[in-house]
Amino acid sequence: MFAVTITWDTVRANNTVYADDAVLALNKPAGIAVTGERHDTDLVQLAEEAGTKLYPVHRIDKVTSGLFLAATDLAAHGQLTRQFAKQTANKAYLAIVSGADDLPDRGELDLPLSVGRKNRVRIAAPREAIIREGDRWFVNDDDLLATKNYPSLTRFRTVGRRGDLAVVALAPVSGRRHQLRVQLAWTGHQILGDPLFDRSETFPRAHLHSWKLRLDADWLTPPALDLSATPDADFWQPFSTDADEIADLLTRAAQDES
Repeated sequence: MFAVTITWDTVRANNTVYADDAVLALNKPAGIAVTGERHDTDLVQLAEEAGTKLYPVHRIDKVTSGLFLAATDLAAHGQLTRQFAKQTANKAYLAIVSGADDLPDRGELDLPLSVGRKNRVRIAAPREAIIREGDRWFVNDDDLLATKNYPSLTRFRTVGRRGDLAVVALAPVSGRRHQLRVQLAWTGHQILGDPLFDRSETFPRAHLHSWKLRLDADWLTPPALDLSATPDADFWQPFSTDADEIADLLTRAAQDES
């Protein structure tokens, strides 16, 4: 996390994953917003104050670390955001969650979301209506709340277990606000340190990391962006501090990518 005053030059120097004339990809630390955070510093504001205009291609939560992609060219921005809108962008996240014994090696969270009281995202059905059949969690249409709901699908793989904890690689097919955080928590696998659901105050950050992005990019040869952002040591701390084990977890997650 950022504990001191930061500058855009520092962010560019220390957190750039990829940059060209059209886009900029950063490995964002947990604890700083992408944009729209009232009374707080965010990356778009920080860049603009330094004379750089960023057009966010997607958004990750303030508490989430990892890959954030912005366009610096409007033509590229349109091309990339359309892929997110059409759900053709390939996204991968890593998380450390509780409830390892209840997690299959592979699974699917097919749980629509809605917005409840105080603008809080929730599953669009009562908690007791969530059904698990094998490696799939879902709700029946008859159990959906009488409110607008948003189909939300996440596929996951369990790549490591230690006691009650598990490292999971997550592939959100849809890209709803708080999708991963809500779906995991409502199925009994909350993300460690998530301020929405973890009230223990044991962990100083949420252990959710935006890991990989693959998108078409016609200005490149070959015409694709294939980006990744390696988690920092503080992400792994609850699970392991052994560098070889962490490298093995990342290798296993990458080999298992579907």
